[in-house]
Amino acid sequence: MEWIIDVILISLTAVACIIAGDYRISCYFLCALIVLFIVIRLFFSRKMTREIKGLIDYLEKVQNSLEMPAFHSFKEGQLGILESELYKLVVLLKEQSDKDAAEKGYLSDMLSDISHQIKTPLTSIMIMTDLLRDEQLPDEKRQEFVGKIETQVSKITWLVKNLLTISQLEAQVLRLKKDEVDLQHLLEASCTPIEALADFRDVRVTVLPLEEDVFVTCDFNWTQEALTNIIKNCVEHTDEGGYVRISFRQDNLATTIRIEDNGSGIKKEDLPHIFERFYKSQNSNTNSVGIGLFMAKQLFMRQNGNIQVESEEGEGTTFYIKMYRSM
Repeated sequence: MEWIIDVILISLTAVACIIAGDYRISCYFLCALIVLFIVIRLFFSRKMTREIKGLIDYLEKVQNSLEMPAFHSFKEGQLGILESELYKLVVLLKEQSDKDAAEKGYLSDMLSDISHQIKTPLTSIMIMTDLLRDEQLPDEKRQEFVGKIETQVSKITWLVKNLLTISQLEAQVLRLKKDEVDLQHLLEASCTPIEALADFRDVRVTVLPLEEDVFVTCDFNWTQEALTNIIKNCVEHTDEGGYVRISFRQDNLATTIRIEDNGSGIKKEDLPHIFERFYKSQNSNTNSVGIGLFMAKQLFMRQNGNIQVESEEGEGTTFYIKMYRSM
């Protein structure tokens, strides 16, 4: 296209010279223009060849390098636009590659964590199963081992269930319902699974009665699971004779659920990390695997909510769960 424009310009110049009345000057001038255009074309052609070669070299560096080299500067014109678009494409591909590598690393860490968490109860089951083969084993010991095996199987079942939930949450494939749920019923249902634990530890769990009917938008079953994990955490870290109190307040922005205990509290250095996956604080239960609070926060965040915590060592802990209203 540019060659055609050049020819047109040369022709128009020659015509202008002919109209001016000097044919020989027109011929000389036309020849000079042609030579000039050829020289300019050769110059720019070589320049473009060098620039294209530089672009090819850059792409080869991208293919052969773990780090992405950057353009020092972009050229002007159409080639500059091409360089800019190629650079954007390379950046996009690099980001996708880094994301894929991070996901592979996460999967590897997850499998390692699962293997580590399941290994201990499985080892206990294998040892006790081997002991049960002894025909001389007293009935009392036999029943004791059977009970311990059942406990370890329950632990593995709970662990696998929660790990699957976490993987679904992080892969964003877990479908959560949006139902209008009665808050009083939700809070009472969340306490039911840990009643036996609370009785065993002599911890009083109380849901303060609501003065009026309050409804929140959430998935009842999964929100109950999240609240139960938080209440269970409070009970496990509260001494005999202590309490866990559950209350709420509501405003135009959100419904806030408050879960308070007078237990051992959380160390200052542990406080920023308690919602991290597989994090175990220094005063955690020996049977804790560090996924309950992580899963609870993920469930609330997926439902337009959030969770915060305040605690002082020896002074108890308070969780604040905000469930924001849909705008």
